Amino acid sequence: MYKLSGIILFLMFTLLEVFLKGMRRFFNRKSFVILGLLTGFTISFTPLAIAKDLDLTIVYDNNTYNEKLETRWGFSCLVEGLEKTILFDVGGEGLVLLRNMEKLKIDPKKVDVVILSHIHYDHIGGLSDFLRENPLVTVYMPKSLPQSVKDKVKDAGAKLVEVHSSIEICKNAYSTGELGAWIKEESLIIKTSKGMVIITGCAHPGVVNIVEKAKEMLKSGVSPVRKKAPPELSNEVYLVLGGFHLCWMNAWQVERIVNGVKKEKVERVAPCHCSGDLARKLFEKAYGRDFILIGCGKKIRIKDAF
Repeated sequence: MYKLSGIILFLMFTLLEVFLKGMRRFFNRKSFVILGLLTGFTISFTPLAIAKDLDLTIVYDNNTYNEKLETRWGFSCLVEGLEKTILFDVGGEGLVLLRNMEKLKIDPKKVDVVILSHIHYDHIGGLSDFLRENPLVTVYMPKSLPQSVKDKVKDAGAKLVEVHSSIEICKNAYSTGELGAWIKEESLIIKTSKGMVIITGCAHPGVVNIVEKAKEMLKSGVSPVRKKAPPELSNEVYLVLGGFHLCWMNAWQVERIVNGVKKEKVERVAPCHCSGDLARKLFEKAYGRDFILIGCGKKIRIKDAF
């Protein structure tokens, strides 16, 4: 009984001591602030930098993920978390794109930049419908695209940027510029604390070639404003996402691509659209937990990306 009472008293005094110490610190701080006000001294506090996340949402794809969304052959990915909100490709049918955005509670008017990867209709077909909803965007497209596509942008009142060489879109976001010999295509590179995120439309120039080009670009510097990419962010490749253009290949050919991607030390992969089921299966086998199964409606959040 006496032993139990001693334990209770010990706990009571311990709690009381913690409480008194806390009150002492509180009043000391309060007194310090009051003293500063009375004597004319000012106290400045430097806010801590808050890390920002990067969100990637597949809003148009031929692979199902969210059953409530419509799937069609094509691709579109919304990028949020940068200085500007980017819509990479616009799918083939604008009304499907807009309906999917509505179901995902994505406001088209919040998009600042549209990037078109290449000429194929399943990547640019939704442009006119999207521009009717939001003409106050800047549209980046390969310079080689026909004048009729460029006129759609101008007629809508949007700003057109024709891309040939690599170019900075905004801080930490870059276009590869036109790559490939037959079908000219641009991809998007996002520089994060975890490494580069590369988004491809169809990867007609070859997904391995695109990764190599991205590494080369950011190593040498591409920005007309910032000659070098920010040094505090990683130059490794964290994620490659999008169409890999492998649906027509056999297993031996796909395995060569998988090995090539792994050789480039790409940490995670998320193939969709024209990648094909076989390629997705072989990438999943090779990457295990670092393979991301995506389709229409999938959202990938990269924590503390910037």
